[in-house]
Amino acid sequence: MTMIIKIFYSFLKIGAFSFGGGYAMLPVIQREIVESHKWISAKQFIDIIGISQMTPGPIAINSATFVGFKVSGIPGSIAATIGVITFSFILVSIANHYILKFKESNIMKSALAGMRPAMIGLIISVFFSLGRESYNDIKSIIIGIITLGLLLSNKLNPILVIIISGILGIVFYSLLPI
Repeated sequence: MTMIIKIFYSFLKIGAFSFGGGYAMLPVIQREIVESHKWISAKQFIDIIGISQMTPGPIAINSATFVGFKVSGIPGSIAATIGVITFSFILVSIANHYILKFKESNIMKSALAGMRPAMIGLIISVFFSLGRESYNDIKSIIIGIITLGLLLSNKLNPILVIIISGILGIVFYSLLPI
């Protein structure tokens, strides 16, 4: 039971101190789960992010569910998921009452304008952190470049790009073992 409480509390902190959506939460999740508690490895964290992207729903909730399950089975999964959504649920419930009042506030607009670049900075930091683990050979770099090109072309659905990347992984790592 102690582990379930630790999982809940960790994801409660993640949910409370991560603003800007799932990608902005990734550095906080990584620091808490991989570095502080060492519940999973950096490689497992990258795998969980990939799985979270392929499954329906927000990445923060999906990754919390997967990490909780990895650490402590179904009870851990439930604890992590409830933990990560609790603060947002409370905040949205309270904010709903006041949102119309502050909607046009210059202070609110200024605060949000200041947070946007910070969110991009968080996402870029995740890129570099995960990149050190993911881009470890020429094959992974080639797959990354192809994926980037496909995504920047704006012609392919990201789900299709993930599937193509999986196929490239099979070809490069199973069929062409160099």
